[in-house]
Amino acid sequence: MKNKARNKVDFGHFRCKMVAMYQTLSFYKYVRLADPVATREELFSFFQGIGAVGRIYVASEGINAQMSVPKENFTRFDEFMKSKVEFADVPYKFAVEEFTDRPAFKKLIVKVKKKIVADGLDDSSFDVTKTGEYLTAKELNEYLDDENAVVVDMRNSYESEVGHFENAVLPDVDTFREELQVAPELLKIHKNKKVALYCTGGIRCEKASAWLRHNGFKDVKHLKGGIIDYKHQVEKEGLENRFRGKNFVFDERLGERIGNDIISYCHLCSKEKSDTHYHCKNQVCHVLFIGCDGCVEKKAGYCSVACKIFDILPEGYKKTHARFQNRFFRPAQFKKNLLKPKIVIS
Repeated sequence: MKNKARNKVDFGHFRCKMVAMYQTLSFYKYVRLADPVATREELFSFFQGIGAVGRIYVASEGINAQMSVPKENFTRFDEFMKSKVEFADVPYKFAVEEFTDRPAFKKLIVKVKKKIVADGLDDSSFDVTKTGEYLTAKELNEYLDDENAVVVDMRNSYESEVGHFENAVLPDVDTFREELQVAPELLKIHKNKKVALYCTGGIRCEKASAWLRHNGFKDVKHLKGGIIDYKHQVEKEGLENRFRGKNFVFDERLGERIGNDIISYCHLCSKEKSDTHYHCKNQVCHVLFIGCDGCVEKKAGYCSVACKIFDILPEGYKKTHARFQNRFFRPAQFKKNLLKPKIVIS
């Protein structure tokens, strides 16, 4: 971390060397890393060399990565990962749109973290290895029709707002940390049922399933590979797609289509259906919101008229205001559901 330039590379650095296609994927693995700093340096050096971009977190407990890798260098990437004892068997989860002409990330960022997912739990207080068993897409579909089972979305509310499984429990939370705090109480009425958890790619459900089992839930399982792999399994096996809407993703795309229906509404007018996310163009605000084409055009990419007016003020005033906002209001500012949505629950 001493030299930030070594751990963050702007996508523009590779602009002159851009290849035609990129493959976007994610992967994670809980595995003991003896020296996370050394691992970070090695990963960064190699990924930079092959023109890969993305966000990779390493910790003593493992790795969590979302990346876009040039198609022509994917074999080199895979061989490198398999050459590392710690990562040799890590499964990849590929984006629904297999190849794109632009990467899903602007930069390569590799960071050392205390945990590969911020969960707020004291891992010494329970057995984190006692995770639930995996469910296939076919098995999850069966859970959705089983009155003795409950399916729980372990993502944030701004994620489930644009897409979720039919009849799933959708906790109204902004962070995974918050969801783990409320889940045992929220689900206590289902304690004697079969519990199925799902999330984007599976990593959050690993910890969540162990946490629920620690809190007395006997039968807890989770969807293998998350929503991303569910889509691939459905298509490969010819299964009914029970996921409605979009899967929110944490990159430049902000979502990938899983189901054909649009289940959410524009945050700006609450009238038109939309599941397209935007960040307010006012960088001091930068709030995440869902906008329909009409409202986004009308407000020119801002979340409100106030933000649009603010952005034309003198730079000196904006900088002073930004410092004030960051000092006193930053925690609340980045709540993703700051704009109250109209949600249709299936």
